[in-house]
Amino acid sequence: MSFTVPPALEAELNELVTHYPQKRSASLMFLHALQEHFGYISKEAVEWTAAKLDLQPINVYELVTFYPMFRQQPAGKYVLKVCRTLSCALGGSGKLHEHFCKKLGLDNHAHGIQTTKDGKFSVEFVECLASCGTAPVIMCNEDFYEGVTHEKADKIVEGCK
Repeated sequence: MSFTVPPALEAELNELVTHYPQKRSASLMFLHALQEHFGYISKEAVEWTAAKLDLQPINVYELVTFYPMFRQQPAGKYVLKVCRTLSCALGGSGKLHEHFCKKLGLDNHAHGIQTTKDGKFSVEFVECLASCGTAPVIMCNEDFYEGVTHEKADKIVEGCK
């Protein structure tokens, strides 16, 4: 598999490095940009980033595996992130996650992100989405939803075209 970063993105990342006292400091910004473009961080993206920033691949891989916002596999067109931290758990996020999984034909007991066979939806439990007072909360791509009931969840899924 050949990994090629489009020239415009590479130029943007090259310019970004100039804003940091050490190349290594641009690592997270590189990973965000690559994931935004490719949809996930592949092994090749890790190696490319390491080479560009004069690092060892393990130095980049540490970031990809530590931060939950980075994916190592492709996700669906619509990514449903269900908060699982305490307030949301008490507010019913576990049942909400189960509801999404059952509705979309996924295994609600599986760990990590799951994607439907058609590639349209991915569902994952995530850490705090920072709205504890309006639990349970979810994100669908960049859209944020508070106080999500099963009925509201169904409307969110139906609204994804």
